[in-house]
Amino acid sequence: MNIFVGLLIPFLGTMLGSAMVFLMKNEMNKNIEKLLLGFASGVMISASIWSLMIPSIDMAEKQGKISWIPAVIGFILGIIFLLVLDSLIPHLHLKTDKPEGIKAKLKNSTMMVLAVTLHNIPEGMTVGVVFAGILTQNAGITLAGAIALSIGIAIQNFPEGAIISMPLKTEGISKTKSFLYGTLSGIVEPIAAIITILLTNRLVPVLPYLLSFAAGAMMYVVVEELIPESQAGEHSNIGTVGFAIGFIIMMILDVALG
Repeated sequence: MNIFVGLLIPFLGTMLGSAMVFLMKNEMNKNIEKLLLGFASGVMISASIWSLMIPSIDMAEKQGKISWIPAVIGFILGIIFLLVLDSLIPHLHLKTDKPEGIKAKLKNSTMMVLAVTLHNIPEGMTVGVVFAGILTQNAGITLAGAIALSIGIAIQNFPEGAIISMPLKTEGISKTKSFLYGTLSGIVEPIAAIITILLTNRLVPVLPYLLSFAAGAMMYVVVEELIPESQAGEHSNIGTVGFAIGFIIMMILDVALG
């Protein structure tokens, strides 16, 4: 039951963020958007280190492997995985009218949702891998630590949900549809997590690789998308402040509860 709740927490964050479309009359303030993007970056980088890379190294050492090898290999594969998805899936980022990925005749709103969905894939994998580590009981990951990670990602998902639903409303889409699109962008997270957990018994030998794989995938999203968007235009220091806050909060959650 605790694991099921843990899987749903990040999705709840996306849903609540998307619901902001019902409360805000105009588009999101640019400075707040930068702050939230920076915050999301800080959470994801902190989670990549304390919840993924360090457990990967510790678990590999317990398995009698050279501790850093699974971390390096998994991290590189995670980067490559997101790089391939980024090149294949048609999507459209905020503040741009030039789609990325394979050319497709899709609405801008659809491609914006696909962009956030692309970001959510590694987050779902991260939650799934961490809870799979709990089930194996040899990854050095506690239930409290896994719940802390879920809460951290949920906090990070809140601004993502708002950032996707608000621009959709400004494009003339109804508030209800904007909310649904924003919410659906996060459904991939529990799906990816559940698939990972169902494969737990087969994942034990490669769990150190999967932990660092998830870290690499999350770092790709941060460096490729979130940080550049938080630093674009004027007042980029606001994004930096948000980054610091997100990093510290996620670190405290992981260390204090893990």
